[in-house]
Amino acid sequence: MIDYSLLVDKFLPFLESSLGAIIFVPLYALWVTLLLPGVWASMLAGVLYGTWMGTLLVFIGASLGAEVAFLLGRTFLREWTRKRMAAVPKLQIIEKAVSREGLKLVLLTRLSPIFPFSLLNFVYGLSQVSIRDYTIGLLGILPGTVFFCGLGALAGDIASFDETLLDKTDLVSLTLKIIGLISTLAVAWLVTRAIRRALDQDFES
Repeated sequence: MIDYSLLVDKFLPFLESSLGAIIFVPLYALWVTLLLPGVWASMLAGVLYGTWMGTLLVFIGASLGAEVAFLLGRTFLREWTRKRMAAVPKLQIIEKAVSREGLKLVLLTRLSPIFPFSLLNFVYGLSQVSIRDYTIGLLGILPGTVFFCGLGALAGDIASFDETLLDKTDLVSLTLKIIGLISTLAVAWLVTRAIRRALDQDFES
């Protein structure tokens, strides 16, 4: 039987080392590619490396994982992505809309918390968005990355994650929620506009 507490006790100190920080980047990329939630991993980065170094490592790892998922969604896992997307109607709409709106929509969906980051990477692979616009749009994850790495640094250890996440009095948390709400509304407006344009073109043809 595996002693997970012993594994954590030995593995986490290793990750705190210089070599461990380097290895953390591909591990985070793999985490994203496997569609695992990034909140806990981002907070762990905050615990291990502090807010700003944690943000840098998470951003690089998340970007690498996102690029891999995007390319897989565009090539080898195209049919698998279509099947997964069929169960989430809003993602089907986003996939069609982003082909028309490009960078603006990619950036806004990254800022909005209601869209799943990991699955979106595959979905965008099905769209017509260029890899350039897709890559630039990854800048939209920075506010959330700084926030969760900051929460991890504030918590100080894994055992305090739940307590820290439940603290909703933080001004930064409120600010991010407002940004997320505005971004979500902007996404809805852009998607509606893209649908209208598509309908107008179908009507004219």
